Amino acid sequence: MVKSWNLVAIAVLFIHHLSLLIPCSCRPITTPASATNRRSLLDNGLGLTPPMGWNSWNHFKCGINEDLIKQTADALVSSGLAGLGYTYLNLDDCWAQNHRDSQNNIVGDPKKFPSGMRALGDYIHNLGLKFGIYSSAGYQTCSGTMPGSLGCEQADAKTFASWGVDYLKYDNCFNEDIRPQIRYKTMFGALNSTGRSIFYNICEWGDLEPASWAGTYANSWRTTDDIRDLWDRMLYIADINEFFADYAKPGAWNDPDMLEVGNGGMTYDEYKVHFSIWAISKAPLLIGCDVRNMTNETISIIKNAEVIAVNQDSMGVQAKKVRDYGDQDVWAGPLSGNRTAVLFVSRKANTIRMTAFWEDIGIPPNTTVQARDLWQHIDLNTTFNGSMTMSLTGHSCKMFVLTPIS
Repeated sequence: MVKSWNLVAIAVLFIHHLSLLIPCSCRPITTPASATNRRSLLDNGLGLTPPMGWNSWNHFKCGINEDLIKQTADALVSSGLAGLGYTYLNLDDCWAQNHRDSQNNIVGDPKKFPSGMRALGDYIHNLGLKFGIYSSAGYQTCSGTMPGSLGCEQADAKTFASWGVDYLKYDNCFNEDIRPQIRYKTMFGALNSTGRSIFYNICEWGDLEPASWAGTYANSWRTTDDIRDLWDRMLYIADINEFFADYAKPGAWNDPDMLEVGNGGMTYDEYKVHFSIWAISKAPLLIGCDVRNMTNETISIIKNAEVIAVNQDSMGVQAKKVRDYGDQDVWAGPLSGNRTAVLFVSRKANTIRMTAFWEDIGIPPNTTVQARDLWQHIDLNTTFNGSMTMSLTGHSCKMFVLTPIS
């Protein structure tokens, strides 16, 4: 009996000392126990197809403010991007002031966002868009300029809901080595307790393979470290993400990070490859460039409705590399209506020929198909039976939807 009481005392002291590590008076919470709050976020009706929208980080980093965000919202609508499905407008890091208020609430930086975050959300919503925001499952965010939500999950989730937030990107910095399954599940419970449906993106960088556990309570999860606007880095990220293809499904998606299309580090053909791989991989299509100032080439890529349709197909099956020759790939995945999406990718600098075989891409033998070229926007005059062979220039791709005709 004495030993039992000693254990209790030790536990109480441990909890007390742990609470002192938290740099605000919020306390860690556990996932609420009610049946409603135990529900999986896969049942929240969100993310039945991969999310589409815009994120501030890749192009602007910490250089965001109210005028920029409002102009971006206007541009998403006026450019026609919102009409194609790019409806999430997501603020990344650096939007909050560097300390909480006297009630321990997180507060928008009044110099950057003088009208306040609720007013900003209203502006975004009044344009028919959705409002996304960022925090970290740590004591600070990755920039080190604003508080994270570790220990304050319940308070921050309530604040986000009161601002009309529709999407939370939840990062992984300054996490005190607390296991991600604990930290991210806690925010899951906090979001659910608000009663507002908020798309939940876990940005754990793929450290402990979140694809294998995050689908229980998140709508998407990062499978990789950060993307960069470089050809080799983009392909490296794509290859890692492909390894987890079997975990993706409607409501729960692998996330290889935001798009770099339009930021200037790759060629036009390389950006087409980037966008095509993300689309066929059922990755979130979150634009990362300045949509107020896009080139015609950038617009032609991110507004390709036929490639977007592959990404948004209701079947929700992530494609895989069915042939990998090191410097040339064939990616394929099933679509609704008994169709198949096929992507040829050349990683070499010179022209090559590549073949996709029916046995690899899941089409029954002796099936004849019609091929729709998604970048040329034409049906090929030739039908194919058993295989199809294409010639590609260096660092380029060709993408097709194959429909059986016999």
